[in-house]
Amino acid sequence: MLAASRLIAPFVLAFAPAAFAAQIGVIPPALPLTAERVAALPVAERGPWLDYLARSDAQRAADRAALAAERRGLTAWPAPPEGGHAEGSMPLDKPAHWYGSEAALLVARNILSYQTPAGGWGKNQPRDRPPRQPGQTYVADNNPKKPGVADFDIAQDTQWSYVGTIDNDATITEVRFLARVATAQPGAAGDGYRQAAQRGVAYLLAAQFPNGGWPQVWPLQGGYHDAITLNDNALVEVAELMGWAARGEADLGFLPATMRAAAASAQERAVQLLLATQIRVNGKLTLWAQQHDALTLAPASARNYEPPALSSGESARALAFLMSLPRPSPAIVAAVKGGIETLRAIAVRDVAFVKVDDARRLVARPGAGPLWARYCDAVTLKPVFGDRDKSLHDDVNDLSAERRNGYAWWGNWPLKTLAAYEVWAATWVRPPA
Repeated sequence: MLAASRLIAPFVLAFAPAAFAAQIGVIPPALPLTAERVAALPVAERGPWLDYLARSDAQRAADRAALAAERRGLTAWPAPPEGGHAEGSMPLDKPAHWYGSEAALLVARNILSYQTPAGGWGKNQPRDRPPRQPGQTYVADNNPKKPGVADFDIAQDTQWSYVGTIDNDATITEVRFLARVATAQPGAAGDGYRQAAQRGVAYLLAAQFPNGGWPQVWPLQGGYHDAITLNDNALVEVAELMGWAARGEADLGFLPATMRAAAASAQERAVQLLLATQIRVNGKLTLWAQQHDALTLAPASARNYEPPALSSGESARALAFLMSLPRPSPAIVAAVKGGIETLRAIAVRDVAFVKVDDARRLVARPGAGPLWARYCDAVTLKPVFGDRDKSLHDDVNDLSAERRNGYAWWGNWPLKTLAAYEVWAATWVRPPA
């Protein structure tokens, strides 16, 4: 398989920086994971990927068949469930006794009702609402409310989208919440919650790519959803969950030994995948993209305005995860050191991203910062910004007011990671001899 650092040449041509603020390119669609693409791999590498695709296809068919069986004989189908903020309805920071309360059990029963046959959950559904009804879809409507022309986010089947995902903390949060409830319900009373949490972990193990990454949606949905997804820290949070499962932490001590061993292996493969996807610029380790192509590991696009560029926020979270690992290998130490040096180098000072008239703008403000652009070109490390029409720009102020207001183009995400590095480096980074 080709290394990610060798696959950025097309990206260079499309994203060449301009001397003045201008449109500098067009954001291309991400490639789905298909049998045709797998067939282009060396013969020795095809088998695991073809097996993965076959399992995904079979599970998608089983999920659809289960819903069709429920709807057989119904004169009308229930409306899709209500969407909204999901994570807030599944708090993980309550006192232990709260998870035995009726309020927690209501949420837990709702979670059980919405678990897909594959074992995962959809996103953006408050779990403190009524449980799923027979024949009701497994997930809320997550299609774009105002789709653009040839929108990258429009599902091939708009009635079957995000049916099992790790986006927006989905599945990860449900598993953790159920584990907490099961701990507060010892014995037979907690069996259903333990079984559902175990099915959720099994779902995540099944969704892992042969190379150690995870797609955003499984069974596979196509488009950018098939890419290795660091966006919103999805891959890192699944890898963390695998570590807790392996060690029996986070109330997951009830998992069988075979599953705990599989989780340990899954986390290790995810770590190796992170090392493989870290982009090199002029031979130097830098950062990660929000998405990486499943097969080539190159940066991949997502929504119309999300380019195949390096991402400061997701990279900071990936570095924090690597620093959390015990006894880091020399490769991990080098990855962290290279990432931290890059974050320091691309920090911007004396500017602020603030509301001016009808939209946010980047303006001069002496003493402000540091700030980091959400995206940086994978070769020049200069900031890049996308708009809904798929145009790519080198100045955030060139974007439409709607996109400037509706997306976090600048932020201070790396600050916590940079502070943690000072402590970590004292133990693991040796000065040159």
